[in-house]
Amino acid sequence: MKLNFLAAGRLRMKKSIYIPGADRSEMIDLPVSSALIRHKQGNVLFDTGCHPSVVDNAEERWGPLAKVMQPLMGADETLLPSLACVGLGPDDIDIVVNSHFHPDHCGCNQFFKKATILAHAKEVEAAKAPAAENAGYLRVDWDTGQPIETVNGEKDLFGDASVVLVPLPGHTPGSLGALVNLDRDGPFLLASDSVSLRQHLDADTAPRNTWNVEGHLKTYEEVRRIESSGATIICGHDDQQWQRLRKGNQGYE
Repeated sequence: MKLNFLAAGRLRMKKSIYIPGADRSEMIDLPVSSALIRHKQGNVLFDTGCHPSVVDNAEERWGPLAKVMQPLMGADETLLPSLACVGLGPDDIDIVVNSHFHPDHCGCNQFFKKATILAHAKEVEAAKAPAAENAGYLRVDWDTGQPIETVNGEKDLFGDASVVLVPLPGHTPGSLGALVNLDRDGPFLLASDSVSLRQHLDADTAPRNTWNVEGHLKTYEEVRRIESSGATIICGHDDQQWQRLRKGNQGYE
């Protein structure tokens, strides 16, 4: 089994959303990523990043959210070109796991027409709720026509403990992580926005864009438990970590 980290966008946001005490004029640049898991039973994408149309016109797709999340990437830094660099196209993907349904995590779902979408049942419920767009759920990104298989508790994706989906609520009601157990490089927890930046976990602080702070802090306890068992924690938007990771064809096994 192989794990490849793929560029899927880049955003600029107010630093004060993530760092307590930051001046409201300061900005922070955040990588957006997808993880490709190549298993003998099928190809899995964990998150699909930003839709390529936001490169040129974010407001048309995202509306007011485009003022909060400013895309920085070029077209070649979105998911489909990144996937092509490892020799795969959209029809080669069997399963898409969405950690949650914010548009920087499910923006390219529509391209994977042969895939089944997996998401937590509480995330689907939140995305369908009245005024869900005010909470960052854009139907154009998450509701793209493929079957959605809902997850409630942990889910062993292939029945061999190689990829286990783990509920990590707090950032959103149904945030999911994926524990990927590799033969050579060991376990990785794809934590997504349950740990947006490493310093949140270390300082036990939740960013301002958190749905439930108490739930988020409890999730940190679970993440630390998984890390103590030997897993590498992959944060959702930590640029320092992103720069150190092997990316594209230079993956992990």
